[in-house]
Amino acid sequence: MKNNAVLYLTQEYERQKTLFESQPVIVQRFLESQAQAIADALISKTSQVRFALPDRVVTKVTQIGQNGTITIPAAQRQNTVGGFLQHDVHEALTRRLNELERSADQAIAASAGLLRYATATHMVHNLLPAGRMVTYRPDEDEQIPTIPQEDNAPESAITQASDAIVEDGQDGSRGEAQTPFVPAARKFFLPQWVAFDGQGKLLVGSVEEAEAHVQSMQQYVTILHRALSLAPYILASEEYQRKRYGILGQLINQGRVLSNFKTGEIIREIKTRVENHSLNRGLGITLPYFDDQTLQMEKSNLEVIPAGRIMFVPAFLVRAARGEQARVSQDTRLNSSTRKHLLAQLEAIETAFQL
Repeated sequence: MKNNAVLYLTQEYERQKTLFESQPVIVQRFLESQAQAIADALISKTSQVRFALPDRVVTKVTQIGQNGTITIPAAQRQNTVGGFLQHDVHEALTRRLNELERSADQAIAASAGLLRYATATHMVHNLLPAGRMVTYRPDEDEQIPTIPQEDNAPESAITQASDAIVEDGQDGSRGEAQTPFVPAARKFFLPQWVAFDGQGKLLVGSVEEAEAHVQSMQQYVTILHRALSLAPYILASEEYQRKRYGILGQLINQGRVLSNFKTGEIIREIKTRVENHSLNRGLGITLPYFDDQTLQMEKSNLEVIPAGRIMFVPAFLVRAARGEQARVSQDTRLNSSTRKHLLAQLEAIETAFQL
């Protein structure tokens, strides 16, 4: 059943691609300009979007050439979707394109399909950085590969464009300068958004900058998801598959390491407060972890000492961590890889305060 679904999506993708490439160049450019406006609305989640169908369209392609060119009256070309009371135009736009594709007018139906194809293709191909060719391996038995292979970043005497970020000249200097990425970053799909190396060392200036990198990767995934939601057959695109593979492995890897880093900071802060005897009025911990199903940083709350005048004892923290481990082990909302990641966080806290 699954293979049949994939085959259908592949055939639909190839059909739309062939039909788009069969349009006159001026029609292709028009569709692409409308696709840009639609894509901007989908990404920025605006309440309204306006778009137009082309004035003519090729509706059928034969083996001996093109035929079936039909004009579309101006009165039927203009479309306005959404309104001021709508928070996100995505659903209304999808619904409108579906209506147009079901039109009895063959030209309108074909134009709507081409516009859907052009928008999804623009989002996947033009709005997202291309990235490097990478290979990840899974961590033990996990389904999503997240650990970059060592041969992802071959040493070279020449710095390639993908090995460096171009920065404007500073301090009054002219031109641009290339700042090479460190080897640990070049192992990943998008080195410019790598904040930690394989040992969990911070490669950027602050945790806030690391968080910004994770947010950039999450936005990248959101654009892929929106393109897929608009045109499910984009799944059959090699470019979509390549970018999805590259960004998912990097996002989950860096998201987990960021949460590990924050857990280490929590441990250090607690130890400092223990030395200062400032934990005798209660203690609660908000432990961050990265959920690779939602692709978001989530939180696990531990109450170690209730509010009051209770003298802090490290055993309280160990007991709270063990209790939370028992709860997490039975939490069916977490998949196995996220559960393993969160349990490792809790084990780190337990180990840090065992006597």
